Amino acid sequence: MKITVVGYKKEAKFSQGVTNDEDTDLINFLKDKGLDVVPSIWNDKNVDWSCFNVVVIKSPWDYHNHLQAFLNWLDHLETLGVKVLNPVEIIKWNSDKHYLKDIADKQLPVIASEYLEKGSSFENRFFDLLNADKLVVKPCVSAGAQNTVTISRDHFEERAKEIDQLLKDQNYLMQPFVEEIKNGEWSFLFFNGKYSHCSLKTPKEGDFRVQHYHGGSISYPTPDPFHIEQAGTYLKSLPQPTLYARVDGVLIDNIFNLMELELIEPYLFLNGDNTLLENYYQALTEMIS
Repeated sequence: MKITVVGYKKEAKFSQGVTNDEDTDLINFLKDKGLDVVPSIWNDKNVDWSCFNVVVIKSPWDYHNHLQAFLNWLDHLETLGVKVLNPVEIIKWNSDKHYLKDIADKQLPVIASEYLEKGSSFENRFFDLLNADKLVVKPCVSAGAQNTVTISRDHFEERAKEIDQLLKDQNYLMQPFVEEIKNGEWSFLFFNGKYSHCSLKTPKEGDFRVQHYHGGSISYPTPDPFHIEQAGTYLKSLPQPTLYARVDGVLIDNIFNLMELELIEPYLFLNGDNTLLENYYQALTEMIS
């Protein structure tokens, strides 16, 4: 069985602050386990995707900048009859942050969200609608906090025009600024629905973005089993099992609240740890056997 682990044409900014080349570590580990695995770039025109039995979507970190081409490529894989992990249906759904409404509709704890459609205008009433004096505004299709901004009620006039300019290009999501983000964003990692490990990403002083390339720091505390169980409930709501899932959120009054359900290209914080790589391997072999 021939397997490819799919990434993108790498950019240094996404690797800043990361000690391991996670894709290389993973591919080498899977090879050592006897699997026939090679790396590929999702939009490399020279790749013959029909020669693979399994395509693992691992790190196409630029997909949001080329969304239609990415979706077309996924459709092409389906027409070839290639097994895709995570499943194409799940990836398409997860590519637009409107998915958060679907999860909230299932009565699961999610940071409150409202949507601004392309071409609309940001209005002062949104602060009251979300019961907040400060909001986070982010694209519905994005990654790595790209074009994510904050706006406070007392700076509405000076920032609203900036947001209206952004709205000319795409749909946006609004959420209340959650002060608990200063305590860090938890990431719970699951492989084939089974909990593996977690990380805590903390923003640098004066910032709210937790990504390492924005100056955030990463630690690996031991989580409360109650919060692991809470994080796992989001996966149970999915129509299909997933090879990998990263459940990102914050603790509010000791309750895990979802910020993002990462099912396309999350960094997995494997850190070259053989135990964690083994967890991934076991999940992969279960799903392709």
